[in-house]
Amino acid sequence: MALYLRCRPSLSPPLLLLLLLASGCVVLCAPPPPLPLVVNTWPFRQTARRAWSELQAGGSAVDAVEAGCQQCQLDRCDGSVGYGGSPDERGETTLDAMIMNGDTFDVGAVADLRRVKDAIGVARAVMEHSEHTLLVGESASKFALEMGFPEEDLSTNSSRELYEKWRRNSCQPNYRKNVTPDPDKSCGPYKPIASSTQTWSSPIGIDNHDTIGVVVIDSQGRVSAGTSTNGATHKIPGRVGDSPVPGAGAYAAGSVGGASATGDGDVMMRFLPSYQAVESMRRGMDPTLACEDAIRRIKKFFPSFFGAIICANITGGFGAACNRAPGLDQFHYTVFNSAVGQATDYTANCL
Repeated sequence: MALYLRCRPSLSPPLLLLLLLASGCVVLCAPPPPLPLVVNTWPFRQTARRAWSELQAGGSAVDAVEAGCQQCQLDRCDGSVGYGGSPDERGETTLDAMIMNGDTFDVGAVADLRRVKDAIGVARAVMEHSEHTLLVGESASKFALEMGFPEEDLSTNSSRELYEKWRRNSCQPNYRKNVTPDPDKSCGPYKPIASSTQTWSSPIGIDNHDTIGVVVIDSQGRVSAGTSTNGATHKIPGRVGDSPVPGAGAYAAGSVGGASATGDGDVMMRFLPSYQAVESMRRGMDPTLACEDAIRRIKKFFPSFFGAIICANITGGFGAACNRAPGLDQFHYTVFNSAVGQATDYTANCL
C-alpha cells in the first residue's frame, strides 16, 4: 500500500523520497503544493507580478489582491480598468471594485465611484473602516475623501474622444430598450413605451469590457479575491455590474479557495457564478470543472453571453472557463506560483 505524505523539507530531495516502513507500506514524500498562488483574469502579467511581489515582501493575501488590482488600475489594463476608459452616457468614467477576505468573510466594495482613482483601495477602506459592505455613487466618493484618497479627474483625452465619437454615431451602441426615440438610431432623452417582444441582446463584448479579477492564496492557505473595473462602455449612468457584488464578481472562502468573473455583468450577476464555483470546489470539484459548471448554468438561459471565470483552490489547483461568444473562442488568464516562478499565461477553450 502507498501512502502519500508531505515530508519534512530536510527529507525531501529533488525526486520523491521512498521510505520502506516495517509494515511494508511505501511512503511517498510528495513535494509541497505550489503555494503561494496568484491567478488573475486576462493576460495581465504585471498584475500577477505585483501581487506576487507583495506576498514575497511578507504581505497577506488581501494585501496581494489589493496590490495586483492597483497595478492594473495604474496600467489602465485594456482601457477597461481604472481611470480614463469606458465613459458612460454622460461621458463620465466611474469605477467599481470589491475585495474579500475569505478567512473572515469580510468584504468591502464600491460602485459608481467618481473622481477617485484607487477604487480597490477605497473598497478595502470600506472593509476595514466601516461596518458596511458596499458604498455607491457620490456617497462612496465622499467616504473616499474622508479616508484620505485624493480627488482627481477620471477622464482623459482618449475617453473624451471615445464619448464624442459615440455621440456622433447617434449614441450607438447603447443599453436602452422599450423607449422612444428608437435607441438603435438616436440619442435621448428617452421616454418609456409599452414593452415589446424584443429578444435579449447586449453590446458587451471583447472590445469594450474587461474586469481585472485576482485570486490569491498565500503560503499558509489563506484566501482573498478582488476585482476592479470601469464598467461597460457607454453604460446608463448609475449602472452597477457584477464586479462589486460579492459572489458575482468574486468570492473567497477559507479552507476552500476563490473565484472571479469577467464579462457581461448584467447577466452574470444574476447567477452568482463566483460563489457557485467556490461552493463546487468545497464539494471537491476540480477548479476547472467548477468554473465550467458555473459557466454552463448561465449558458443554459443566455447561450451567447460574453463571460469567463477563474478558479483556484487551497491545494494550489487552478483553472478557468469561458462561454463561446463573438470574438471569444479562448480565454487567456495569468498564473504565478512557486512551481513556475514567473507570471505565465494560460488558455481555456470556451464551451
